[in-house]
Amino acid sequence: MRTRRTLVAVGAGLTLLFATACGPPPPPPGTSRTDAAGPAARAESAADLGGLAELVAAAEKEGTLNVIALPPDWADYGGMIAGFEAKYGVKVHSTQPDASSQDQINAARQLKGQNRAPDVFDLGSNVALANTALFAPYRTAAWKDVPDRLKDPKGRWTSDYTGYLSIGYDASKVPAPVTMNDLLGPAYKGKVALNGDPTQASAGFHGVAAASVANGGSADDLAPGVEFFRKLKARGNLIPVDPTPATIASGQTPVVLDWDYLNVAQTAALKGKVDWKAAIPEHAVVGAYYFQAINKDAPHPAAARLWQEYLYSAEGQNTWLRGYARPVLSDVMRRNGTIDKAAFAKLPKASGTPVVLTEPELKAGQDYLQTHWRKAVN
Repeated sequence: MRTRRTLVAVGAGLTLLFATACGPPPPPPGTSRTDAAGPAARAESAADLGGLAELVAAAEKEGTLNVIALPPDWADYGGMIAGFEAKYGVKVHSTQPDASSQDQINAARQLKGQNRAPDVFDLGSNVALANTALFAPYRTAAWKDVPDRLKDPKGRWTSDYTGYLSIGYDASKVPAPVTMNDLLGPAYKGKVALNGDPTQASAGFHGVAAASVANGGSADDLAPGVEFFRKLKARGNLIPVDPTPATIASGQTPVVLDWDYLNVAQTAALKGKVDWKAAIPEHAVVGAYYFQAINKDAPHPAAARLWQEYLYSAEGQNTWLRGYARPVLSDVMRRNGTIDKAAFAKLPKASGTPVVLTEPELKAGQDYLQTHWRKAVN
């Protein structure tokens, strides 16, 4: 799922992917898409339509929801889609499940006014924050419970789930790592893979951030992280293989730095075949949230809003949790008793305060790696 985790991607070829897309023409001159789509497209909460029951009725009348870049095995989006369809009878059309965040934005622009345009987005933070003009303000019933720092005050985007950078490892081949610096030891020679180029991939980038935090750096100082990986390569421990489920199963990548929800998913998938485990390194808890948003030109505006209500309900949040992701409302749900305790217990334990990079820190870190990563590591 390389493209799904890309930090910055070019949507080359997207026109070809959607060349056969068809649908109604754009609204007449002087008429906005929002006006043409009716009250659902202008609703900033379910209350604006008269309540949740009225929103459900409007979504059922539309009958369709278009999503893009939602792999079924990523944070259990397969279960999320199935649950939504079963509950509301709205058919979900899922396009290009392995597309990137930028591909979602490109699709919205290129398919504007067509029935196949994406209704909703699930975006990496840097792409989301660069494209807020494309989002429709909407606040779900649970919006007030999302911490202020994890949502747009205007309601244009809301954080949905996160993962922590983790060390996945084959316990039959290497000792259990506790810290990032354990990976510098001789037991890991020729065994450590980083999930993606840190100048392009979110998991790779946050792997460098975690190594930096573990070695005296911080969210806005990635130099120690780059030095860590320089040492890791110099000692022969870092291997130039982009890990996949196949490389893990074959033993080609016995140690993988990746999001915990992906490493834990591998633990379940390989049970009885590979003794795969996942650990969040001590003193280096680094996370990154994805953002939910509604396309302001959504062809199915009521279904788009109902999808958001479902995602932020206990049912939706627990679905992400069962996919080993950490939903944004997990703390609230633990307090009110609605969290799936068995699913929560399966997550790797994290010690310390998580570090979540801000947009300026992400930008500064990307700029730093563009200049220093290849010189030090490649």
